[in-house]
Amino acid sequence: MLTQDEKLLLIGQVTALSGVPIRTIRYYESLGLLKSSARTEGGFRQFSVDVVTRLSFIKRMQNLGLSLEEIKDVLKVYDQGQPPCGEIKEKLQEKILHIDQQIEQLLTLKSEIGVLLSGWQNVDTKYEDKICPIIQP
Repeated sequence: MLTQDEKLLLIGQVTALSGVPIRTIRYYESLGLLKSSARTEGGFRQFSVDVVTRLSFIKRMQNLGLSLEEIKDVLKVYDQGQPPCGEIKEKLQEKILHIDQQIEQLLTLKSEIGVLLSGWQNVDTKYEDKICPIIQP
């Protein structure tokens, strides 16, 4: 609950402090990642100062490759008064597994391309039924 002395920020001020565009803040709010604390008489959103920390956390989690849905799950735990470090650890471990799978797929692709390039010959002849006979079997 807000006290009389707690400063509320307008969305433009949040943008200035966080570097997150107004449109993104509104989007995050629509997803439930953020909540405005109040509205002005004119209907403008007001946020508590801790929204800047929350936005910083969201940006960091995104940089680590987590989706907004995954971040929402973590923030839900935090909003219930629990430390979300266990959930974060689990999601980061899953992310490493996913990255390992992507690396394996990329290495396979690299190998396939290497095989194609190793047998490359100048093909100047036009083929009726193929665009490039080296690529198309």
